[in-house]
Amino acid sequence: MARIKRNRIFTWAVVCILLVAGIGGVVAASRVRLPAKSDEIPLAQVKRGDLDLQVHASGELRASHSIMLTAPAVGGDALQITHLVRTGQSVHKGDVVFEFDPSEQLYKLEQNRSELLQAEQEITKAKADAVVLAAKDKVELLKDRHNMRRAELDVQKNELVSKIDADKNLLALDQAKRILAEQEKDIESHKASGEAATYLAQEKYNKAKLAMDQAQKNLDKMRVTAPMDGLVSIQKNMNASGGFFFTGMTLPDYHEGDQVQPGASIAKIVDPQGLDLTSKIAERDRGNVQVGQPVEVVFDALPGHIFHGKVKSVGGMSVQQFFSSNANGSFEISIQLTDEDSRLRSGFTAQIVFLGGTKKNVLYLPRQALFMKDGKRIAYVKSGNGYEQHEIKVQSENESRAAIDNLAEGSKVALVDPTAPRKSTGSPATGNMRGTP
Repeated sequence: MARIKRNRIFTWAVVCILLVAGIGGVVAASRVRLPAKSDEIPLAQVKRGDLDLQVHASGELRASHSIMLTAPAVGGDALQITHLVRTGQSVHKGDVVFEFDPSEQLYKLEQNRSELLQAEQEITKAKADAVVLAAKDKVELLKDRHNMRRAELDVQKNELVSKIDADKNLLALDQAKRILAEQEKDIESHKASGEAATYLAQEKYNKAKLAMDQAQKNLDKMRVTAPMDGLVSIQKNMNASGGFFFTGMTLPDYHEGDQVQPGASIAKIVDPQGLDLTSKIAERDRGNVQVGQPVEVVFDALPGHIFHGKVKSVGGMSVQQFFSSNANGSFEISIQLTDEDSRLRSGFTAQIVFLGGTKKNVLYLPRQALFMKDGKRIAYVKSGNGYEQHEIKVQSENESRAAIDNLAEGSKVALVDPTAPRKSTGSPATGNMRGTP
C-alpha cells in the first residue's frame, strides 16, 4: 500500500510540473522579447475622454437628372460639327445645341427623290400598258366570238350542203372555239402580267419613298436640340488622339469642325436644380454614416463657403476599385444639399465632413496601435522589457482613434509591430510600420 501511495504522489507531481510548464509556455508565447534597444518602439497611452465620430471624405457634384446628346446614328462617313454651343450655356427645350454638315444627307435625299419620280413614271406606264393591252384583248375577244358565232351558223346549214362542206364547217367551228378559249386564257394572263408589273412598280415606288423619308429624317437629325431646360456640358473628344487613350491623358472638348462618328456622345444637358453630391467612404467608416445624417461641404471651386446637406442614401454593398491601392472596399454615398447657389455646377469637387455623434468618457487609443493578426484586431501592450499581445474589442472609431473597453487606462501600447523584422543597424523598426486601417 505504501508503494502504491508513493507512485500516486509521484504521478501527480509530474502532472503538476507539466501544467506549470504549459502555462509558462503560453505566457512566454504571448510575451514578445525585443532586442536590447527596446526603446526604439514608439509608444502611446490608452486614454479616457470624448471620441468625435466625424468622417472626412471627398466627393463630386453630379446632376441627378441629365440627358446625354449623341451624334445621330446615320449611315455613311463621319459627321462634321458645324455649330456647337459652349459649356455652361443655358438652353431651353427645343434650342439647337449642335449641328452637323448636311451635305451628304442632302445628296441622298435628292437621289432618293429622283428614284421616287422614276418609280412614279414606271407605275403610270405600267397602268397605261395594262389599259392598252386590255383594250386590244377586248377587241380580239369580240372578233373571236364573232368568228365562233359565224361558224355555228355555218354548221346549222350542214343539212343543206354536201358532206365535205359539212365536215369543213365542223372543223371551222372547233377551230373557232379553240381560238376563243386561247384568247380568254391570254386575257387572264395579260391581266395578271399587267397587275404584276404595276405591283413591281408600286413596290419600287414604296422603297424609294421609304428611302426618301429616311433621308429626310437623317437630314432633320443634323440639328440636335435640347430635350429640356438646363445647362450644356460639352464632352471630351475621345477620338482627338486617334483612338489611343490611357489613364491620366488629357483630352480636349469637342469643337466646331471636329469629325465625329455616329452615336458618339457630344454634349450633356444638366438640370441645375437637381444636383446631388456623391462620395465614397471606407468600410471602417461605414458604421459612422447613416441616412439623414447632416454634413458640411466646402467646394474646391468656392473656398471659404460652407454648404450644408444630409445623407440621402448609403450603398448597400462594398465596392472595390480594381486599380485602387486600398485593399478594403468602399461604400457609395449620395448627399442632398440643402443650400441653393447658382454658382454650383455639375463636376465640382468638394471636401465633405459627415457630422456624427460623440462618444462620451470612453477609453481610446490611436488606430495606428491596432494590427490585424489571424483575422483579429490586436494591440501590443508594454510589459516589462517585452510586449504582450491582446485582442482588442473596438466599440467605435474615427479616422485616427478607436474606442475600446478591454485595456486599462494608462496602458502603453506599441505604435509599430514589435514582431516585424527591423534593421540591425539600430535604426527604428521599419517593418509593418502601419496599423490596420
